Amino acid sequence: MIETAISYFEAGLCVLPANLSSKRPALSSWSEFRTRMPEDGEIRSWFAGAEAICIVTGPVSGNLEILDFDLQGELFDAWRALVDNEMPGLFDRLVIERSQSGGRHVVYRSEVEIPGNLKLAKRKYTYDSDEEVTIAGKTYRPRQVGDHYEVTLTLIETRGDGGLFLCAPSPGYELVQESFIEIPILTAEEREVLIEAACFLTEVPPPEPVETIVSLETDQGRPGDDYNRRGDVRALLRQHGWRHARSDGGSEYWRRPGKATGWSASLRNGLFHVFSTNADPFDSERSYRPFSLYALLEHDGDFSAAASALRQEGFGLAGVHPDVDLSGLMRSNPTPGIAPEVVYPDPGPIPDQLLRIPGFVGDVMDHTLATAPYPNVALAFCGALSLQAVLAGRKVRDEGDNRTNLYILALAHSAAGKDHPRKVNVRIMQRIGLTNAAGDKVASGEGIQDALFQNPAMLFQTDELDGLLQSINKSRDARHESVMTTLLQMYSSANSVFPMRRKAGRENPGSIDQPCLVLFGTAIPRHFYEALSGRMLTNGFFARMLVVESGPRRAGQEPRIVDPPESVIETALWWSQFNPGGGNLESEFPHPMIVPADDEARALLAQARTICDGEYSQAEARKDEVSMTVWGRVAEQIRKLALLYAVSADHQNPRIDAPAVRWATAFLMHQARRMLFMAHDHVAETPFHAESLKLLRKLREAPGGQMTHSNLLRRMKLDARTFAELISTLEQQGDIEVVTAETSGRTNRTYLLKSGSGPSTGGAS
Repeated sequence: MIETAISYFEAGLCVLPANLSSKRPALSSWSEFRTRMPEDGEIRSWFAGAEAICIVTGPVSGNLEILDFDLQGELFDAWRALVDNEMPGLFDRLVIERSQSGGRHVVYRSEVEIPGNLKLAKRKYTYDSDEEVTIAGKTYRPRQVGDHYEVTLTLIETRGDGGLFLCAPSPGYELVQESFIEIPILTAEEREVLIEAACFLTEVPPPEPVETIVSLETDQGRPGDDYNRRGDVRALLRQHGWRHARSDGGSEYWRRPGKATGWSASLRNGLFHVFSTNADPFDSERSYRPFSLYALLEHDGDFSAAASALRQEGFGLAGVHPDVDLSGLMRSNPTPGIAPEVVYPDPGPIPDQLLRIPGFVGDVMDHTLATAPYPNVALAFCGALSLQAVLAGRKVRDEGDNRTNLYILALAHSAAGKDHPRKVNVRIMQRIGLTNAAGDKVASGEGIQDALFQNPAMLFQTDELDGLLQSINKSRDARHESVMTTLLQMYSSANSVFPMRRKAGRENPGSIDQPCLVLFGTAIPRHFYEALSGRMLTNGFFARMLVVESGPRRAGQEPRIVDPPESVIETALWWSQFNPGGGNLESEFPHPMIVPADDEARALLAQARTICDGEYSQAEARKDEVSMTVWGRVAEQIRKLALLYAVSADHQNPRIDAPAVRWATAFLMHQARRMLFMAHDHVAETPFHAESLKLLRKLREAPGGQMTHSNLLRRMKLDARTFAELISTLEQQGDIEVVTAETSGRTNRTYLLKSGSGPSTGGAS
């Protein structure tokens, strides 16, 4: 025993005397030998009368690791067959011994650091009671699990860092292959073959990690839950380089990226079980549900960002709002070779079902639609919502001190009926004595300030807002710039105080306490987006706008002169007389009523904020300032719209509930994505860039995404030199392809829009 111990020691193994029955070191304490080798004198003293010998595994013995096959080595032959099939010749190099119980020890060293002890293959036995049972000569007492009793046994495990094992020549232990004097050193790949083959044989899946599912609750569930039910895990794995290796019964075996043979994980019963220790970002010996796979592979483990992205792809969206088709929100599959984060899919205009809320707003809409020459749901909604916003201005707020001030822009083509909702609003405000609270053109920032100083809650309704934006962009006049500054400042001052500008001859210009400026603008869609500048997209103005597109002009009807319903007038009059704070100074220093939210609504608002934070983080990671600016405001806008939903549904006893938050969230999520798509598709930093975007739009609108040279040149209305520069630039950027063909001795050119050439962050940020 002494001679063997010394020979093992000289071979670099940390050897200790052992107790045969307990299979533990025959020392009062041995923890220090996990990190230090014994001395020659200690070995000679210990083994003078030792009955058995053990070896400490791990770094102290040169990264020594063993595979321990229990239950009389039942799985050893199956494991060997897998290893021989995966890497012929590897098995013959290993040190193998038989244990006293009939099991096997497979011994090797690793050239890479090894972990602690790992349980690789297990089996579960089920019983009706907790009476002791005997399995492979050993006695076990089942433990209760639910309505039955179980015994879970480990059939294959490792002994690694901090472990040990008894070995030959201890009684009952016999070397059957090679020797402890010359233990092979395995590469990471060779070790992985041994580990994965053992894991392949398990009958009990490894534990699932705790999964964080963050998103809005809906009738169909959270996006993470929904993805767990119907997400395409196989496509996700293939997209990230994993390959299906084989199927066996109800299990599929998958090979990690960079591995030519074998398998690294299994997919069974909806769980992905990872065997490999080299399958980043997954941990070995863990199981993952589909949502965890998605979060780790697509979003570096950021579950909030993953939930937000899935939300936009349509997961968990069913039931957000009754009768709403949200299919337009689903993100299209990313084009191969195009980074998904730089492509903004078009969700389309907001569906009509989202352009309606109960109560006052719906009643005003119905009157507007019934009396309009050309009924337009989007225009009617924007008009009614802006009226409700100004009526409730300075009179209500939510628990986060959000107010009802909004900047709403309805986009519609000429002769689509843009003026009718404005006329309805003015008529209603006249009936209740608020004519002075209705403004028309936005001429200057000073004019806006002076108007609000006289009437702290005002509704400005203006057509051709794109013309104002063009003036701000192109004019060097400070008067136009002051409009933008005032609009930004007024929006942020709704729950504070706006100090008036100083005027000559006046020492104290005064201030406006909690001003409520509601802007209802209309514009032609393309003109509006082209009027925006990159600065407007990032200074917060664009993010503060609720932009709603009306789509094609609807069928006309014979207009009627009909007064607004008395129920509408009564509600509007109630708002004009509502004085929540009481007192003579309420008009100057208001005390708005707090509209409470119930518990479910609060939870949904918090989850909506988490989604928006995830979107912001993604945009920040890709340095997309436009998306950062937009998503930085969406959570606030959701709270504003939920508040307006509540006061419209019940003006006398408003309460923010789950339907209000679900509608506001669905509306804002769709609107934000549509705004980003349109902005990145239209907004240009230079005239040349503007022409580039225009050319791409022409191709995108053409059949098959292609157009001949003559047709495209004619539609672009450019000189040949500028056109040639555009084509050359876009071809080099990979946005278009130039196809040439010989016909009757002439060379004809066709320009083809490449797949994936869409609006990208490079266009506006």
